Amino acid sequence: MDILIKIIIAIVVVLHLYFLYFEMFAWDTIGRKVFKTIPKEIFGQTKVMAANQGLYNGFLAAGLIWSFFITDPQWSFNIALFFLGCVAVAGIYGALSLSKKIFFVQAVPALLGIVLILITKY
Repeated sequence: MDILIKIIIAIVVVLHLYFLYFEMFAWDTIGRKVFKTIPKEIFGQTKVMAANQGLYNGFLAAGLIWSFFITDPQWSFNIALFFLGCVAVAGIYGALSLSKKIFFVQAVPALLGIVLILITKY
């Protein structure tokens, strides 16, 4: 089960590194494809804001990556739980405020990781 948990965490990491990339460096291109409901003329005006969001996604990925390098298993899973919780909250908020698709892309993998950790570790 530990391997499955690590795989789920790695998937969340990859997703958030992708979010970092397109929000910080490809907002005008990939961002338009991802957020089709936002008018195209808004992307230029919101580029700095999106880059800020991308940076936060990078911090979430960094926290989850950090959990892989902690040698104490309990501490590692506690850190993973914290950052997965942050991702889940962000995904739920995004689903409520922007698009329900965000719940499935962002929150569901994090919630799955949380459930697996709680089932096997506590």
